[in-house]
Amino acid sequence: MGAMSRRTSASLLTSVLLATAGLAACSGEDGPSTQDAADDLAAGLAGRDLAGVEATDGADLQKAFETITDDLADIPVEVTATRVEENGDKATATLTWTWDVAGKEWAYESSADLEKNGDDWLVDWRSTIVEPSLADGEVLDAVTLTPERGDILGAAKDKLVTDRAVIRYGLDKTKTEKANHESSARAIAQALDIQVAPYLKLVEAAGAQAFVEALVLRATDARETVPASYADIPGAVAYPTTIPLAPTREWAAPLLGTVGEATKEVIDKSDGKVQAGDQVGLSGLQARYEAELRGTPGLLIEAGSKKGKDRELFSTPATPGKPLQTTLDLNLQTLAEQTLADVTPASALVAIRPSSGDILAAASGPGANGLNAATFGQYAPGSTFKAVTTLALLRAGLTPDSPVSCTPTVTVDGKSFKNYDDYPSGALGRIPLKQAFAESCNTALISARDKLKPGDLIDAGAALGIGVDHDLGFPAYFGSVPEPESETEDAASLIGQGKVLASPMAMAAVAASVNAGHTVLPRLITGHEVTQTVPASPLTKAEADQLRSLMRGVVTGGSGEFLADVPGAPVIAKTGTAEFGSGTDLPTHAWMIAAQGDLAVAVFVERGESGSRTAGPLLEEFLRNAAS
Repeated sequence: MGAMSRRTSASLLTSVLLATAGLAACSGEDGPSTQDAADDLAAGLAGRDLAGVEATDGADLQKAFETITDDLADIPVEVTATRVEENGDKATATLTWTWDVAGKEWAYESSADLEKNGDDWLVDWRSTIVEPSLADGEVLDAVTLTPERGDILGAAKDKLVTDRAVIRYGLDKTKTEKANHESSARAIAQALDIQVAPYLKLVEAAGAQAFVEALVLRATDARETVPASYADIPGAVAYPTTIPLAPTREWAAPLLGTVGEATKEVIDKSDGKVQAGDQVGLSGLQARYEAELRGTPGLLIEAGSKKGKDRELFSTPATPGKPLQTTLDLNLQTLAEQTLADVTPASALVAIRPSSGDILAAASGPGANGLNAATFGQYAPGSTFKAVTTLALLRAGLTPDSPVSCTPTVTVDGKSFKNYDDYPSGALGRIPLKQAFAESCNTALISARDKLKPGDLIDAGAALGIGVDHDLGFPAYFGSVPEPESETEDAASLIGQGKVLASPMAMAAVAASVNAGHTVLPRLITGHEVTQTVPASPLTKAEADQLRSLMRGVVTGGSGEFLADVPGAPVIAKTGTAEFGSGTDLPTHAWMIAAQGDLAVAVFVERGESGSRTAGPLLEEFLRNAAS
């Protein structure tokens, strides 16, 4: 159910419509008519300016009116004097009120008594002039009705992000003496293991009756996190509630984003639609699709007083937010998160269904520190990019059996390139392209660079889904395959280094494209229409067949042999290692991509020994568990 926030001004465009229409009446020779007086009152009420209207008892009508309607100050209203009944020195005006309450009309009539005083008509002020049921001391309150936020759904309509039980911990200033506020705030911060100084500052700045939140915990985590002594701190409270959360704290967190209290920046950009205290999407999909997920707030008008119970006068119900449908598979995303749980460096695992392009899992490991490494990371792909280079060579006339020169090193324009440290010495020499691909020989592909002309590598990358941007409705980096500016850069590009970059999502799309036989465009948000840019040289069935055979060779007789006995359909794969940084003894990224059946996977570890030794075991674990 939507929550209600007390005395919150409605987020509506303020527009005052002054209405002075009414029954025709002529001014008498000795002063204004009763109709004139009634019209002046109506105009003053509509314009919220009663400076020109006098009361029979000399009361400050402006102050009296503002006291009653202060909470409705931003709600447009029309007031019209529709009838006036005169009886000597007394008269009664009928006022028609029409409020625009969150797009819904609230209309009613009230009456105002007038008394003649010399040449003027004065108003006998009563609260019933504003609303006929108001009793003395009652005021009009506007309460925002918060809409129920839309869930984020998974491929099988699973509720990935939905309201889950949490507990809000903090200091309620009304539950302890002012003298205890500082000491209690300090004790609360220490008990909850948060920074003391910032929390003390929040408590000091908050109002005398404020609840100052310190920490929000999932109900399932609270017992293990909060010590029993917390309950003994004066003013310390724990309020149970619900907020939109994923199954666990880590579950696709960088991609899904968070929901929290609106920041000043969000409020300032909302054009009045978001108020302080509102819960909004702050990052990820929650922020991008805030308008759809949040829904439309409603508004409740009440008659309230300090003594009595609030009475509902009118309401416009909130419209619930719409769910956001994604392609994420609850089980596979959970498996991906578990697979990376113990990886210390930044890491990512992306799984795509080749037949549809659906992203089934997009996990960024804990070492990424909250960054979206999975779909937006920008890293040198290393030898996994050899699928692109080999496609370019096949198009240049080579075949999987064409001989290439795999030497221990090769020098290009003064820079020496070598194979990875544990490259098998038995695979050196004049070897077929398929063996060079299976063993991941750097020098063989670099030595064949004269077979390629400018643009060939770029076209091959586009055919496999790298280097062509699309707005997929979420943060997505498709990689970059720039035209090299030197011979050295050209050589580095062929082995996925230099200025060549890709995200784990992009490399998973490479494996998916090879598997599917056409360029696979990843998809995460169902219903987000994307027009795929057709590559200048689309992948053909024959080319895909050759690449699948080459990637199968990696498993049957190359650097990915450990995948040969994974249950299920035959696995095709490619390992990758890429140096990064500057200086000597450079650290390396570790990569591996693979496809099995209707599943394509990319695994990335920012710092690792090699693709086969670091990323490979993670990919194997994922495939084996996915098949079970």
